[in-house]
Amino acid sequence: MDLDAVLMRLAQAPVPASLDGMEDRVLARIAARSAARAGLGVGAMMIAAALVMGIFGAGVPAKEASAASLSPLGPVSPLAPSTLLVGAP
Repeated sequence: MDLDAVLMRLAQAPVPASLDGMEDRVLARIAARSAARAGLGVGAMMIAAALVMGIFGAGVPAKEASAASLSPLGPVSPLAPSTLLVGAP
């Protein structure tokens, strides 16, 4: 099938009646959805809850954590073969 011929036939075909006024219908539905979302609803409550959790999380100090060095080449390493074999029979 030649694509140019198919596109030429499509361009010359009459416009279906179902497409008449489609743009107006689409724009009306978009406007209706925007109006429904314009109210303060669940989104505002979620934002407020996230804000409260963030303030609470930043205000409550956490227990200080210390990181252990896991470098296998360091002087004292829990991953060194000598420490792993200490408990072996």
